[in-house]
Amino acid sequence: MSLVQGIGLSILPHIGGITGSYFTRKNIKTWFVTLDKPSWRPPNWAFAPVWTTLYTSMGYASYLIVRDGIGESRKLALGLYASQLAINWIWSPVFFCWKKLGLATFLSNILAANIAACIYAFYPINKTAAYLLLPYLAWVSFATAVNFSIWRRNIKKNQ
Repeated sequence: MSLVQGIGLSILPHIGGITGSYFTRKNIKTWFVTLDKPSWRPPNWAFAPVWTTLYTSMGYASYLIVRDGIGESRKLALGLYASQLAINWIWSPVFFCWKKLGLATFLSNILAANIAACIYAFYPINKTAAYLLLPYLAWVSFATAVNFSIWRRNIKKNQ
């Protein structure tokens, strides 16, 4: 694998993040500010640097799997990686554009489980790749709790 491929795979997750920010930005100042949110949620400014770090880490982890994996284990690991990336990318439009808080909570739970499965599949191929996904799993687990709280606090508003 070349340096260019490593950089490309490290950048790939950002495509969905940038696209997702399109749906997020215009609704943060209009719809999101009206929601009842828990006091323990992170401030809005924290999301961009956190997601930039997480997307780069998960992208580099995928590069390590592409580079070091072989056969069916590589195919399974990359299949799980692709599916978690798709779920991740669809979450922002579901939450911010379609305003489906319950569905977003469901997707966030599925995403956390998928990331855990991804870590499990990555570990035998490249331990560093698996470890790179641990902060991502922690953040998504926390974000799932925030998502659930926002959904429950606003259930009547969004019916």
